[in-house]
Amino acid sequence: MLPLLSARELHTFFAAKPILSGINFDLYPGEIVGVVGLRSAGKSVLLQTLAGIYPPTSGEVWLAGAPMTWTAQAAQRRGIEFVPQTPLLVDVMPVLANIFLGRERGRQRLDLAAMATVAYQWLDRFALPRSLAHQRAGELTDEERQLVALIRAFARPARLLILDEALSMLSFARQQLVLQHLRELAGGGTGIILSSDDLNLIFTITDRVLVLYQGRQAALRATASTTPREIVELMVGSVRQERVTPLIWAFENYYQAQQQAEALRQQQLQLQDNLAEQDTLNRELVRRLQDQMAALDQLNQALQEANHRLIVEREAERKALARELHDQVIQDLLSFNYQIEHIEEEIEQASVLNELQNIRRGIRDVVAMLRQMCSDLRPPTLDSHGLAAALRSLVGQWSEQTGIAVELNLAEPLERWSETIELTVFRIAQEGLSNVRKHAGATRVQLEVRRTSAGGVMLRLADNGRGMEMPPDLTGLAERKHFGLISISERVSLLRGTLHFGRSAWGGLEVRVEIPNPAPFPVEGIGVG
Repeated sequence: MLPLLSARELHTFFAAKPILSGINFDLYPGEIVGVVGLRSAGKSVLLQTLAGIYPPTSGEVWLAGAPMTWTAQAAQRRGIEFVPQTPLLVDVMPVLANIFLGRERGRQRLDLAAMATVAYQWLDRFALPRSLAHQRAGELTDEERQLVALIRAFARPARLLILDEALSMLSFARQQLVLQHLRELAGGGTGIILSSDDLNLIFTITDRVLVLYQGRQAALRATASTTPREIVELMVGSVRQERVTPLIWAFENYYQAQQQAEALRQQQLQLQDNLAEQDTLNRELVRRLQDQMAALDQLNQALQEANHRLIVEREAERKALARELHDQVIQDLLSFNYQIEHIEEEIEQASVLNELQNIRRGIRDVVAMLRQMCSDLRPPTLDSHGLAAALRSLVGQWSEQTGIAVELNLAEPLERWSETIELTVFRIAQEGLSNVRKHAGATRVQLEVRRTSAGGVMLRLADNGRGMEMPPDLTGLAERKHFGLISISERVSLLRGTLHFGRSAWGGLEVRVEIPNPAPFPVEGIGVG
């Protein structure tokens, strides 16, 4: 059988940094291949390359014996459907229009009734209400948005389907419905490539597993001939028990908790109609809820540890990327600008001189933009001058960009703390100010940082905006995209700190964070943007 897709010696570099190195594999019609690896292993870049979105720096991709054309539209015309982890929907349009977006070309008149019939069938299949077809995409939950993106891909005949973490937002029950449909597609000859952090899902659906480690192809294994432990060892590049066992434990407990939660949900639905008359069933539900809470507590501990490792790795990547941008890209641009300046001294033709000056201005603008990116990735003042200087710089830039006055109160002098504490406090202030800009509608902000009487660190951020209901509902905040407050909550929890929301003296929102010192996690670099 001839391969449906062939990748040969794929190499991809971003800003001279290798992202993918030497990827080689074939995908056959009707085959499902899983792609796994730790974060920053290159999974998304590989899948977007195979989907025709990003051309590789070198190497070849062949689809059905013909070379790949590197545009998403050309790839779609050749039968490739790609679903990213973050759904690309038009929020102001209804779900029905999003499902069929791009398929209207060439038609004199859209058959809306026929489109609605097809949409209803897909919504029924994935246990979604038909009324969802007429809702705006911007009103959907994260799970509903992901399902709409999947339905849009399923509704188009495809020879190759690529899913980049496209099942992570789905409940266990809906995951099973999607997996069943993927099996049907594969049975009809469609080739499928999917990435997922859920190894149980990978081992449930795939025929082969492609393992990436730091952008390199660590292995390509037949799923039936390997084990989750072997895959995890390849993902972390080690067989050491202390590195492999926590990940295996987290994968297994997460899957078990998913199943338990789904079983409990089904039981709750069955018990709703007769709980009043069946007291024994009510007691049984309470007992099972207690068991579930104990299991979820264990899972939460494992996920907190995994989340902490992820945050540390991301901050290290941000620091390295900022250094690379500053030491390589910016310095190269400044060198080019200097060379052009010398060339200008030898140019007498006014039009050429004018053009060179425009080029130099453009280079200076790009350098300014890159320096701002470096500052966002890793504020240089934090490492060289400490938290106080970094906060003053952050507040000054934020006030200039937003036009909102900020009263900054820092303990004088603000002593130097560990890198963990200083970086965490800076990221919390950064995300808190971002949340004020996006959601508060405030005209005045106060930021205070000082040491507490117990020796910890206190940060208080208050505004005169619209505030919010108390106590805050984190699930509701997620649905309204208040991700800054959720991220602050996660960081404070990882450092065993306390977080309080309240009404400020001005009538807006006050966020108060207290972090014990020294930090419980004495590792270098905590925090993500």
